[in-house]
Amino acid sequence: MSAVLDGHPRLRFDLPAELEAASPPEARGLGREGVRMMVGRRDTRTVDHARFRDLRRFLAPGDLLVINTSQTMPASLPATGRDGEHLRLHVSTRLPNGHWLVELRRPAGAGTEALWEDRPEVLTLPGGGRAFLVSAFQRDGTSEPAACGARLWEADLRVPGPLLPYLEGAGAPIRYRHADHAWPIESYRTVYGTDVGSAEMPSAGRPFTPEAITELVAGGVLIAPIVLHTGVSSLEEGELPYPEWFRVPSATAGVVNHVRRSRSRVVAVGTTVVRALESASDAAGTVREADGWTDLVVTPERGVRAVDGLLTGWHRSEASHLLLLEAVAGPDLLALAYQEALGHRYLWHEFGDVFLILP
Repeated sequence: MSAVLDGHPRLRFDLPAELEAASPPEARGLGREGVRMMVGRRDTRTVDHARFRDLRRFLAPGDLLVINTSQTMPASLPATGRDGEHLRLHVSTRLPNGHWLVELRRPAGAGTEALWEDRPEVLTLPGGGRAFLVSAFQRDGTSEPAACGARLWEADLRVPGPLLPYLEGAGAPIRYRHADHAWPIESYRTVYGTDVGSAEMPSAGRPFTPEAITELVAGGVLIAPIVLHTGVSSLEEGELPYPEWFRVPSATAGVVNHVRRSRSRVVAVGTTVVRALESASDAAGTVREADGWTDLVVTPERGVRAVDGLLTGWHRSEASHLLLLEAVAGPDLLALAYQEALGHRYLWHEFGDVFLILP
């Protein structure tokens, strides 16, 4: 089934609660690869409706998929605040000074809800751990809380032993209010993740299975890795993404450049891959080995240089991710796709459906 753009509607919408995927597709009687997939083509500004298991059909031999092999941490810790208040501390991103960016939230059903407060204090964590909230975090580097209070904090985490093993024992996956159950950490991990360090799953890659990867490789599709450790995704009111740590290996940079020279397509699996590759590319689109923290914000004005296509999930209208999607898809295709996604009842969030953007 195809659709063609009819006008250019404003990309502003209210997401109905029933379109928030509350459970993994496996719990809904589908395999990971059974989620729906819209395929959009920028050159014709048209979309088709398929399933993720059909991905091979939309790619050609010589095309390259770049995946993010960062694996999800159990980054949500129970915390006790002042007066014995029960909270959740979401461990997000390690900062260059050794502190961590964290978010403090209140429990809400199987998930959590945002907590905006000006409250520097010491939190008690499991096993005698402590979290010292040092200063409110602002993207421009200042430490002044917002007028409504602070959401993200720079924290000094003091826990028994190294942090990652501590989280494996004491933490749980980050869950939001749309979750209908306390799904285990395995539900929030991709099948190819190897480098534990993401606060939340780079969820565009969730539908992949070993069988799907084998089918793609057997069909001549190339696959190469990068690492970008994602922070918390609970960005509010158009908040821009903050710095995240990434690595683009030399071999991946080489194959990206080779594929682009051969005029095949480089398709990023997730916005995290776009951010990493674009951070490692020069003005001509040549990608080089790179690692470190990136604060790059990909916008339509900047455009993309190293990426031709993108596999992504669906985002709320206020999410800054849509700037990046528009840079890849263009405004007309993006508007059509979201119009179709709402009309055809696609599902949002980490357990939801996906959108493949091709040039």
